[in-house]
Amino acid sequence: MVRNADVPHEAASTMKVAVLAALYRSGVDLDAVRPVVNRFASAAGGSFANTREWDSDPEPWRLADGGGSASLRWLAERMITHSSNLATNLCLAAVGPEAVAEAWRQAGATRSATPRGIEDLAAREAGVHNLVTAGDLVRLLQSLEPGLLALLERNAWRVDLAAGLPEGTRIAFKNGWIPGVRHSAGIVRPDGMPPYVIAVCYSGPLASGEDEYEDDPAARLLARISAAAWARRRELAGSGTAARAGACARPARRA
Repeated sequence: MVRNADVPHEAASTMKVAVLAALYRSGVDLDAVRPVVNRFASAAGGSFANTREWDSDPEPWRLADGGGSASLRWLAERMITHSSNLATNLCLAAVGPEAVAEAWRQAGATRSATPRGIEDLAAREAGVHNLVTAGDLVRLLQSLEPGLLALLERNAWRVDLAAGLPEGTRIAFKNGWIPGVRHSAGIVRPDGMPPYVIAVCYSGPLASGEDEYEDDPAARLLARISAAAWARRRELAGSGTAARAGACARPARRA
């Protein structure tokens, strides 16, 4: 099922999947060590910095505090597995917004864009927005190499879509949340059945911006949608019918 699949939303952390794709396709040395700093060029001119309290991952900040360094490979892993904002902006700075735009283009995205870093408030106030649609997130996931999907399976924030699945179900996914926004997109791999792709984008008052399932009504809403898509998928598999379920869900392409 597809519903409002091409309506744009503020991207929150789902844009990190496009940054991941751009980084791994860029040809840069992922194992080269780079300084972990907290100062980035703004898309509006000048510079900006991340806020520690708004980040989900303390590990890159420990390196920044001590003047430490890290490889792009490690930063990319923290960007996906722990949704690090600081690591994301370091990865984005390494490849540039043009490379991320190319990743969206290669996926066949129609309305999604990542023209600025996370917390580039001056750019946002100037009208420069990171945008996604549910349909484009499905397209992006379907365009990813197997190794990148394996990394997405290690996402530690198992709320929203993952919370609606039976324990132990494999899902390669990325979620994102800020006040007023809760999105999640993933490839679900049920045992004994073909995989399917699901993406749900929610913008509205239910999204508290809190990390945890218990503290965000929108996360619980996405979990219920995920559970319904799972149940419908099993129903269709039992009847021998191809599955299409969710806000934007479709059978996954074979890698």
